[in-house]
Amino acid sequence: MKLMFYVMNKPEHLDKFLKELSKQNIKGATIVSSTGMGRSLAGREDVPWLGSLKAILDMPRTESKVIMLALPDEQVDTVYQVIEQIGGDLSLPNTGIAFTIPIDSIKGYKG
Repeated sequence: MKLMFYVMNKPEHLDKFLKELSKQNIKGATIVSSTGMGRSLAGREDVPWLGSLKAILDMPRTESKVIMLALPDEQVDTVYQVIEQIGGDLSLPNTGIAFTIPIDSIKGYKG
């Protein structure tokens, strides 16, 4: 089992992403709204370069969605495929980040 985290930088794609997961028989995601460190610090007077960086990069996004899924190992690649199909190529800037960590023990999993 793996716990997958996906930070979706384009939250307007969330519904489409969840529907595609459901079509792939993947259910049970938990979704949390989040803000990255750079966004939280942008505009602070004690970190002036971050505001300039934000202006240069012109990134209007104010929040992301963190999607967490407990998955059997064999479903991990399927979720990565859905992520890149809906959210874009993760090797490109501002598309998000996804990673897994092992689950050593789990209770209440309804997979």
